[in-house]
Amino acid sequence: MAPDDEQEGTRANILLIEPNPGDTRLFTESFTEAKLKNTLYTISNGTDALDFVHQRGEHADQPRPDLILLELKLPGTDGMDVLAELNDEPALREIPVVVLLSSELGKDVVESQGLEADHYVQKPVEPEDFLEFVLEIEGLWFAIVQNSPQDD
Repeated sequence: MAPDDEQEGTRANILLIEPNPGDTRLFTESFTEAKLKNTLYTISNGTDALDFVHQRGEHADQPRPDLILLELKLPGTDGMDVLAELNDEPALREIPVVVLLSSELGKDVVESQGLEADHYVQKPVEPEDFLEFVLEIEGLWFAIVQNSPQDD
């Protein structure tokens, strides 16, 4: 396999589920600034997020995400319900989920509901910290890829 082919294999379709338009803009700008090769899709509520991962409705033609970044405080179907559905469905359970926390207590809240995420990351407070945050997410993605069994 050529080096470009290997790099291509590590590209990800990342679904950001974030209700705050300001944070979504900062994520998007930071992904662009970091020159990441991954594709970022953004959704602002839980109902659309579930449609996206199930590839139904207006999201029927979208790719299934390789990584989900999930804010728990969502309008409509909340993030806990989204996480519960992702955990309950075998086809979706394999998608790594990074829960975006506003505080350290968020992880305890998720786990107290009997739910699990693959990673928990505290969202930055300051706009200038988003680039470093996005690079941290990129590092998580590469760690997930390297730890996944490879199909031969």
